[in-house]
Amino acid sequence: MIENAKSMIVVADRLAELYARPFGGKKTGRYRIAAKLVRELASRRRLYEDDVKELSREMLERGFVLVDMETFFVVLSANTFVNYRRANEDSIA
Repeated sequence: MIENAKSMIVVADRLAELYARPFGGKKTGRYRIAAKLVRELASRRRLYEDDVKELSREMLERGFVLVDMETFFVVLSANTFVNYRRANEDSIA
């Protein structure tokens, strides 16, 4: 780990801020970010499984879901999933 590596708390704060910032032709909302940029935000050469888990937890604490797509991450509001239809026992039978 690089000596000046930032905590995942700092990285999560930055990713949460990006959600509310206009870019990519949209005022706010979900976005994807390259794994390389997340590593840069964290000041790390690599992100290990434990790092991604910690970052995911920190994002959940802020009301966001972090989806690891291997080469990039997706950031969504946890509220996005509230109105999704629910599968129940009858639907899987």
